[in-house]
Amino acid sequence: MPARRERLPHQKISLKFLADHLQLSPATISLVMNRSKVADSIPQETKDRIFAAAREFNYRPSFVARSLRTQRSFTVGVMVPEVSEGYCTLLLSGIEDYLLQEGYFYFVVSHRHKPDLIDEYPRLLLERCIDGLIAVDTPSPLAELSMPVVKVSGNDVNRGKAVTHIVLDHRRAAHLALDHLASLGHRRIAVIKGQDFSSDTEIRWNAIQEAAREHGLKIPSQNIGQLVGDSASPELGYEVAKKFFARGAAFTALFAFNDVSAIGAIQAIKEKGLRVPEDISVIGFDDIQSAAFQSPGLTTIRQPLRKMGLVAAETLLRRIAGTGKDIPPVIRVEPQLVVRGTTGVCNSPKPSKKKTRR
Repeated sequence: MPARRERLPHQKISLKFLADHLQLSPATISLVMNRSKVADSIPQETKDRIFAAAREFNYRPSFVARSLRTQRSFTVGVMVPEVSEGYCTLLLSGIEDYLLQEGYFYFVVSHRHKPDLIDEYPRLLLERCIDGLIAVDTPSPLAELSMPVVKVSGNDVNRGKAVTHIVLDHRRAAHLALDHLASLGHRRIAVIKGQDFSSDTEIRWNAIQEAAREHGLKIPSQNIGQLVGDSASPELGYEVAKKFFARGAAFTALFAFNDVSAIGAIQAIKEKGLRVPEDISVIGFDDIQSAAFQSPGLTTIRQPLRKMGLVAAETLLRRIAGTGKDIPPVIRVEPQLVVRGTTGVCNSPKPSKKKTRR
């Protein structure tokens, strides 16, 4: 048996050195260090030996050699509207976990809904030789890009084009929320719509109207508000709720576009001297991490955001590798109703029906 190689002072550690030291083939070490799918068949004991030796000798695979061999940069771009607590951070956590697991690096850019940045960022990312792009809630002619693209959120689905869409079933989400409120006896409901630039706003509002009709509910114009502003701030929901009260809107339940706006609306409700949920029930959307830690805990429609991020990253890498021919153009994920403390039985008397005299 050949003797194990010992490292000489100041010797640069190469793949061949590590292979000789461990008495394994360079191909085996390369597969394990690059976390290739093919390495799944290699015994765990062998993998552990390779990682231990790599740590001992501070060995890192050559990124340049890997890129030259595969003609890939092992880097992807991620476009988001903004980076703040809530929707995008949960999506990014799923995206990051999967990319790191697969040995990919990524660039994140935030366009803040500015048309010039939405148009320019894909070009700038392409100049950095990304292998593909994940675009979150981003309206753009991404199908024209010469690389694999996965879009998360939105209703501008272009079937048959080179874009895969990861979308929530908004129809199901609207029915979950209104079914819950109706079961508690709520008939007068207010709705906070999303900003005009959000690709979810229109499709979700249409779904809410459909669910309301099925329950025989009419949402009057004075009970419809819309978020204004390009930030994810509770203040936006707070301002909408204040406008509801200023114009005398009558409602016993409020369905907000997202959890952040719901939290702001609850503050305005409390300042009005009303209680949640005794006087007004509130439902949010997303199930951000802080939703469960409000007082009371926020009832919400959960988007499986981290899972959506994982699915987006996995889908993109499959398309980059050329193994995604069976991937459908649209992948729908299911929402879930999470009941906490901000919804309760309607205590307001039902509107009386006037009797007509004969």
